[in-house]
Amino acid sequence: MEEKLDFSLPEKKQKNGIANLIIIVLLLILIGLSAANMARRPARDNQATDGTSYSLSAEQTRQLAGKLSQRNLHIRAANVWKDYLAAGKLADAERAKTLFQIGTLLEKANLYDQAIEYFYRSEIVAELGELKPQINAHIRNCFEKLGKFSALRYELMDRTSLEAAPAAGAKIVAEIGAEKITESDLDTFIESDIENQLEPMAPFMTPEQLGEQKKKMLEQYKNPQAKQQYLQAWLAQEVLYRQALEEELAEKPEAKKLIDQLTRGALSQLLMNKELASKINITDTDVQTYYTANKDKFVEPARAGISHILLEDQQQANELIGRIKGGEDFGVLAKQFSKDESTREKAGKIETEVQEDSSIPGIGTYEELNKKIFAVDAPKVLDEPFKTDKGWEIVKVETLTPERQKTLDEVSRQVISMLANQKRQDVQSSYIEQMMNKYNVIIHTSAMSGSGHTESPETPPGATK
Repeated sequence: MEEKLDFSLPEKKQKNGIANLIIIVLLLILIGLSAANMARRPARDNQATDGTSYSLSAEQTRQLAGKLSQRNLHIRAANVWKDYLAAGKLADAERAKTLFQIGTLLEKANLYDQAIEYFYRSEIVAELGELKPQINAHIRNCFEKLGKFSALRYELMDRTSLEAAPAAGAKIVAEIGAEKITESDLDTFIESDIENQLEPMAPFMTPEQLGEQKKKMLEQYKNPQAKQQYLQAWLAQEVLYRQALEEELAEKPEAKKLIDQLTRGALSQLLMNKELASKINITDTDVQTYYTANKDKFVEPARAGISHILLEDQQQANELIGRIKGGEDFGVLAKQFSKDESTREKAGKIETEVQEDSSIPGIGTYEELNKKIFAVDAPKVLDEPFKTDKGWEIVKVETLTPERQKTLDEVSRQVISMLANQKRQDVQSSYIEQMMNKYNVIIHTSAMSGSGHTESPETPPGATK
């Protein structure tokens, strides 16, 4: 019997289908576990590097911070101490000490503003007698390093006050509407203005030299009158500025043009200052050497304090000189007879001193009279009246101050400026030429001369044609 061939497809076995399903499920589980592992790994890695204290004991964390500090890795050490603070609950005294430790590390890393914050935090958490003098010293050093001398003054006032009082510098010195201007605000304005004045010299000075100059310039504002004058000038500028904003002057084309010009000039100067700072270095030795070799340039001329009586005719002037020599009071006669209204009620006193070989304040430029003033011993009335454009002058020399050699400390800023000017020109010329070449600058002098012919730019960039 002939056998028939079966060409039908075999039936799918249920067993193989279940196996495939299991394999797919297992693969999905493995993928999920792998993804979870990868997500967890950075967290563990971060914990090992940035959050070491979470995996170390308190003692081990302190050891790590100490070791990092010994290797001058002050910021890393400070971060470890921060983790130590966050890791567990500490007593207030321990927290205060740790915050103080962080402050000292930040100070060593020259992060003075951050250091001050942590010293303040330490004081707030717990006032520890053992830390107080250290915190005072560290905060003072930080403010000095930052050049914040006004803030330092108020800080010292607060710390040396023996009784509770309003915070130093909180006294209100002016008001603009509802806005209060405190004494501390005013000192900040003054300090900022001085920093701007010193900016042109900054490239040639060390931070220490800048700090010393800033201190000297701040000295003048210890005088209440000088401070009052600055405040009045600042208020005048501020109200004008606010009115300009109210009138939207900043949006006007002419204002935008002016601001653009000022911005160009300021940025150009900042770039040049950067170049000068990298090429010019003026040391204390340079300053001392220049001063010693040029002492004659730093002599303060002789000065005289004088009073005067201005009269219309010579005869009356001679009569009054006779009365003064006879014992009558110069000031009384000045009030009675002087024609100078600005000095009459002041007994003839001229407030500004006369300098040798210079004009005489309130009288004028008279070389002969200047010589007579410095030829007598004070106090003394000149023997003869002197004829000026205003009339006849009776002059009394009240005080005489001889010429004086200024100290290096007094003129150091001036010396630095003179040294800088000597070196500045060469550096500026070289750098500008370099920039001209970089930006392919060519000046067509023929076009500027009005010849009407412009040559082709065949000369090197920065050249003049």
